[in-house]
Amino acid sequence: MTDLVTFGETMLRLSPPDEERLETADQYNVRAAGAESNVAVAAQRLGLDAVWTSKLPDSSVGRRVAGELRTHDVTVDVVWDDADDARQGTYYLEQGQPPRGNEVIYDRAGASVTSASTAELPTETVESATGFHTTGITPALSETLETTTADLLARAQEANTVTSFDLNYRSKLWEPAKAKAVLTDLFPDVDVLVVARRDAETVLDRTGGAESVARGLTDDYGFDVTIVTRGAEGALALAGGEVYEQPTYEASSAHPVGTGDSFVGGFLSRYLVGESVADGLAWGAATAALKRSVPGDIAVVSPHEVREVIAGDTEAITR
Repeated sequence: MTDLVTFGETMLRLSPPDEERLETADQYNVRAAGAESNVAVAAQRLGLDAVWTSKLPDSSVGRRVAGELRTHDVTVDVVWDDADDARQGTYYLEQGQPPRGNEVIYDRAGASVTSASTAELPTETVESATGFHTTGITPALSETLETTTADLLARAQEANTVTSFDLNYRSKLWEPAKAKAVLTDLFPDVDVLVVARRDAETVLDRTGGAESVARGLTDDYGFDVTIVTRGAEGALALAGGEVYEQPTYEASSAHPVGTGDSFVGGFLSRYLVGESVADGLAWGAATAALKRSVPGDIAVVSPHEVREVIAGDTEAITR
């Protein structure tokens, strides 16, 4: 049986090497990049049997996305769009050291995934899996995906598949009021909620500390686990009335993109096999720390490395 199915858009990320400016670059590194596929790869590499489902153009660029995910042993179960105007979403990332920050430019409008309907997707795989994961990015991409995301969560919930959802607010996709209206409608079908503290305030109008936010959301929506992430301050989870605190592990600041997805993948790699919330948080934090040393959006990590970070024996990783 599949341990985890994730659903969402995966783009191609184009980045100039060596922190060069976009406007002067004459070559780019190309990598697959998507919140839900990032989670699938992290979970797969840490021991789960993961499937990523979506819709891709039946073209060389669509196959480039699928091919990269398969190199990490993730099962790619997608709808192939053979329309003449089928598009692959991309984004450009210019990385800069202080005082220059990163610049991100998206080119994803009309990508094939925006037309993905429930009827096209492998719903039987979702319904038979241990866990199903998606994020708030996906319903923000189109009205069709609003419906599809809601349908998949409802089907998973009805089949007793554990549903997890990362709010993952993106201001370039929608306004907070719209996001709140759409996402809170999904919450009754979510078992595990992950939300950044800043997003809880911006989108959900939740003020106060992380524990207060977690308790309020749990009281209102009945989540089994509510995880509030706080950047450098670590994460807090509320489950079964118990509060669990997880600090961050020492990490590089070189490659922060994908850190949150890596945290979720690490958490689910333990939680979906019946390990404790505390163990899940530790694996999530360690996976996130390791990701910050890895170029690209994907956490190319191993269980051995995660265990060594948790144990505080990072020198052993190099042996």
